[in-house]
Amino acid sequence: MRLIGFSLNKINVEKSLKKVEGLTINTKIDISSIEEAKSDFFKFKEEAIAIGFSFLVIYEPEFAKIDLAGNVLLAVESKISKEVLKQWKEKKIPEEFKIMLFNLILKKSTLKALQLEEELNLPLHIPLPSFKKQEKED
Repeated sequence: MRLIGFSLNKINVEKSLKKVEGLTINTKIDISSIEEAKSDFFKFKEEAIAIGFSFLVIYEPEFAKIDLAGNVLLAVESKISKEVLKQWKEKKIPEEFKIMLFNLILKKSTLKALQLEEELNLPLHIPLPSFKKQEKED
């Protein structure tokens, strides 16, 4: 599997002004469409698949929400392409392909979400690395 393109077509951020105790942050990825992508522009040995997705970061209870939606264009082997398209007819995705796809969407979308969280002064949905004072051993 090879990434050909990744684009966002929706970026929506909502933030409440109220104070919230016991904030929980959850993320969610949904796949809205999977279809074969045909174009003379692409000259690959593999076949191209276009995937529509949404990525949500939800701050509960009702504090904030980041909603990203977009498309991923992948070059995959013909055998994998046929299996993915066949299973998608029943709104299913082969497990191995799903894991690779979700990791790709997670990686790309998390970077944008972190940028938006910083700009709106929201708590980050994932912990960033930090230094800690080293404890001396006896």
